[in-house]
Amino acid sequence: MTSPRVEIDLGKIQANARCLVRRLGTRGLSVTGVTKAVCGHPDIAAAMVDGGVADLADARIKNIVRMRMEGIRCPISIIRAPMLSEMEDVVRCCGSSYNTEMDTILKLGTTAKKQGTSHDVILMVEMGDMREGILPENLNDCVTGVIATPGVALRGLAANFACMGDLAPTAGGMAMLSRLADQVEGDCGPVVDLVSGGGSANLPWALGEVSIGRVNNLRLGEAILLGTDPVTGHPITGLHTDAFALFAEVIEASRKPSPLPTRSIAPELGMLKLVRNDDLRVRTILAVGQQDTDAGGLTFPSGMAFIGATSDHTVVDTAKSAVPVGSEMKMGMNYSALMRAMSAPDVAKVVHSKQKMNGSAKDHETHPFLTLV
Repeated sequence: MTSPRVEIDLGKIQANARCLVRRLGTRGLSVTGVTKAVCGHPDIAAAMVDGGVADLADARIKNIVRMRMEGIRCPISIIRAPMLSEMEDVVRCCGSSYNTEMDTILKLGTTAKKQGTSHDVILMVEMGDMREGILPENLNDCVTGVIATPGVALRGLAANFACMGDLAPTAGGMAMLSRLADQVEGDCGPVVDLVSGGGSANLPWALGEVSIGRVNNLRLGEAILLGTDPVTGHPITGLHTDAFALFAEVIEASRKPSPLPTRSIAPELGMLKLVRNDDLRVRTILAVGQQDTDAGGLTFPSGMAFIGATSDHTVVDTAKSAVPVGSEMKMGMNYSALMRAMSAPDVAKVVHSKQKMNGSAKDHETHPFLTLV
């Protein structure tokens, strides 16, 4: 089989989505499935939808176009603020987008009017992550601007946590987001239907004992795909953590001293200290590197340890056991490693547990999105 490759278990992704939808549903929270780490892979998107997510979201319009072309017909949002250069595709493919800039919102409205439709706007609020977001003191002015813009409609508010930084959301921060929603409606009327509180990092808060307030949605990618908490990296109880695996072929397995002598060649060569055979470790080299994945985010089989990686080699300490050249090593991936492997053109993607998806997820009939190619 082709190597390197990512093997994908759709059944486990669907099960993770179903579990999270059920658990969060009891708390009054809907789930948006985020597909950006898998480049909008249509089979993975369909598995999320079949697991019960309310809608999908991605950061790149080309990923959304890909899903539409493959028959994904459920609502999809673009969660990175749209670029002015991609407005036609954004309005055509996405029912809503997450925004912070009035110039962008005005362009969305103009484009939507030309296409004879309306586009929903979700305003991102800065809650301390220091990536994108409107400062709370400027929120009402922005809401007023959206309401006054033809072609768009305000759908709600959203916030990010633990994206730029590793700061997990607190009960106080989430309560503040609820208060902002109340403040907007007090000043501008009942215009906040969606309050999206964040992503997978919000799960400990969402599944805890505190009130969720006005928050009624989470945008989940890592939790569904990998079953892990983005802040701690720990597995989430009840979820599969092995829906993805990276396979790479062994191209060298040699016993080498550790550390390798660093003296230069003759005449000093004769002065090098000999290393006893007992100290020799097997260094196994895999035909995969930083160009293919985040090698530092890989998990290796028990008893093996990551030594280092270059653009196209990954070196693993396999202790004193040689791994045959031509064999394959199976590795787990964290979110960064998964994202890079899924976007790497030289890494094959092999889907398992592929099944016929229901009509809400995939529909292979011709539809208007075919005009985008």
